[in-house]
Amino acid sequence: MDLYAYLVGQLSAGGKADYVIVDEAQFLAPEQIDQLARIVDDLDMDVFAFGITTDFRTKLFPGSQRLIELADRIEQLQVEALCWCGARATHNARTIDGEMVVEGAQVVVGDVNRPAEEIGYEVLCRRHHRKRMTSAAAHAGALSPDVLPVNHA
Repeated sequence: MDLYAYLVGQLSAGGKADYVIVDEAQFLAPEQIDQLARIVDDLDMDVFAFGITTDFRTKLFPGSQRLIELADRIEQLQVEALCWCGARATHNARTIDGEMVVEGAQVVVGDVNRPAEEIGYEVLCRRHHRKRMTSAAAHAGALSPDVLPVNHA
């Protein structure tokens, strides 16, 4: 969808818009981010885009990358997302049948008509994302603190 052309069409047909709000902007194509910038520049209209920056592999979404490249201002909004350990959650984890995965397609759309692997997402702090320790994995293992390896030589 051409966002600029859509908005111009709406305005040309007598519609009114004071600003544009985009949610889940990470899923936009880079070309659509360019269209949002054109709305700001050519139509002198404010655009507010919200979304996450990285996927479950900690890689930038193409839409988020382009938004970061073009945005006049970026503000990090903290919505009090917390990891299961209580630390600030900064990463998204994808789970398949309860196991964290770090490979696969960036965007997965489930098929509700086909029994398949259960795909889920969980927010984690960087430490637990790096260790691939979801809440399920933490509760399945021993609930002891991390220990440093000690060589008793």
